[in-house]
Amino acid sequence: MDQFFNYVGHFWWLIFPLSGLVGGWARSWSRASERRHRRRVELYQLRNRAAEVEHASRSQVRQLMESHDAVNRRWLAYELDVGKLIDFPVMTDVREPLTVAFLRAKRQADGLRPRAAEDISTAAALAEYREAVHSFELAFDVAEREARRIRDSNFTGPERERLATARKLLRIASDAAATPAERQTAYKRARRELDGLIVLPDATLAALEEKIAGMLDAGRAPDLHQG
Repeated sequence: MDQFFNYVGHFWWLIFPLSGLVGGWARSWSRASERRHRRRVELYQLRNRAAEVEHASRSQVRQLMESHDAVNRRWLAYELDVGKLIDFPVMTDVREPLTVAFLRAKRQADGLRPRAAEDISTAAALAEYREAVHSFELAFDVAEREARRIRDSNFTGPERERLATARKLLRIASDAAATPAERQTAYKRARRELDGLIVLPDATLAALEEKIAGMLDAGRAPDLHQG
């Protein structure tokens, strides 16, 4: 031990450069540690921002899909109700430019609709679907307002009488109090009254025929497609 202190006593001056080296190394290590910490923090922040952007994008897609569904439900309210189509025939009249524009916008939106929100993974795809849904909403609003404005005014007096007769006959065809024969006859007559006036979509006819057939006795359901 005495030898150690004698050594230190003779070479005390080495303390200063050694302390400088140690201090420099400590400072370098501290700066490197700080840089590593900053990189970890930046990486964490980048990952968080990426996750937030992805979550926001999926949320936007889900909102667009809900808006898309809402317009489709509004359209189905016409497509599955013959009475509403008789009251507002423009909604299925492909001679009307606004109706054609709405149906085209619907096809475009339906074609771009993803099966799940996660299926849209790029900003470009999101923007394209957003534009399609907004166009669909606008086109439907315009077509519906026009249909409600003109109602059946595009038809002549005799044609409007035929539409009114068809409405009455369809009420009979859907009346549970009527006999199966009365419902079948009323349905066929209604189809004849509408022939040449309104083109009913296949989904409309299918929904109506299913409703009427379900009210008839099992095994006695008529061939509703024949008139």
